[in-house]
Amino acid sequence: MPVKPPFRVTPATLDVLEVLLSEEHDLYGLRIAKLLDRSSGSIALILMRLEKHGWVGSHWEPDAEGHLGRPRRRFYELHGDFVRTARALIAERRPAAEPGARPGRLGLVHLLMTCLAGAKA
Repeated sequence: MPVKPPFRVTPATLDVLEVLLSEEHDLYGLRIAKLLDRSSGSIALILMRLEKHGWVGSHWEPDAEGHLGRPRRRFYELHGDFVRTARALIAERRPAAEPGARPGRLGLVHLLMTCLAGAKA
């Protein structure tokens, strides 16, 4: 049965969901935007939409951390209730790539991060 979320699902929304499903911790808007090579403004709108519909929760970085001259970060996390639904949505909208198919943005980012991690070892 197709997954029908209560919001518009764009390729960028799927990218954000993939990042939120990843093993990354302490995900904030700018970090997600950099991982996906997308504008922070578009990522912020997607995160707000996901939060409005209850798929994502967020919290501010504590004040006591002394932010080193930068604004406090707002961290985002996919609610456990929607992990399975997000995975099903991605599987439905992005079927497994056929041999020779080009990976999506997150696939490329993951591949690069894996290669760089291996080079540092």
